[in-house]
Amino acid sequence: MKNIRVIAGKEFRGYLNSPMAYIIICVFLLVTGTFFSNYLKTISYTDTTIKGFLQLAPVLLLLFGAIITMRSLSEEKKLGTWELLLTSPVRDAEVVMGKFFAAVGIMAIMLVLTMYYPLLFAVFKAHPDWGPIWTSYLGLLLLGSAAVAIGIFVSSLTNNQIIAAVVTGGILFALWYLNTIATANYMPKALGQVLNYFSLKYHSDPFGIGIIDTRGVIYYLSLIALFLYATVRSLENGRWN
Repeated sequence: MKNIRVIAGKEFRGYLNSPMAYIIICVFLLVTGTFFSNYLKTISYTDTTIKGFLQLAPVLLLLFGAIITMRSLSEEKKLGTWELLLTSPVRDAEVVMGKFFAAVGIMAIMLVLTMYYPLLFAVFKAHPDWGPIWTSYLGLLLLGSAAVAIGIFVSSLTNNQIIAAVVTGGILFALWYLNTIATANYMPKALGQVLNYFSLKYHSDPFGIGIIDTRGVIYYLSLIALFLYATVRSLENGRWN
């Protein structure tokens, strides 16, 4: 655990020392804030949900997840520190977990800063329903963590950050829009159910209405574990090749 904390701390400080992290956070807050405020203009005063924020936040997390992780391992290859990483006295799993927790930390900061939206309701005595709000944030954190895990895996396969970001984004948005394909009229019901289960959006929606679906939690945790394990194997192959 000590090595993981050290690596995570080093990577996290690396993110904070880069202007990219601040640009991503600012753009995320600007776009979600715009959607949130525009939504407030179209609803009645009795609606105290954060639907305006939730309409766009999941898609932005997928996009920024690809951007945040594109440098995690591909940069090591580009800068020539890949060999040092492979020969360092730490296990591959510790390297992967450290980088994972650092990127998730950036995601968590992005989400914590958006707590300003529901707090507005509380300040103005609008009595928001905190149950769905907390479950929504839990769902977003799980979604963002899954995006990070996939991004780190793709980053371990190439030394080009742009390729890593594009491929990661392609995988994430394909998994997200599986739900749209699954519910199409031409799709057989049995196949649609299978595709739905593998859809990020299908498991994300219940969190937004206050439901902590154990199937969704298991799905996201399994996805995270699968891609982190695949990243460890990728590092092992790189060590021997």
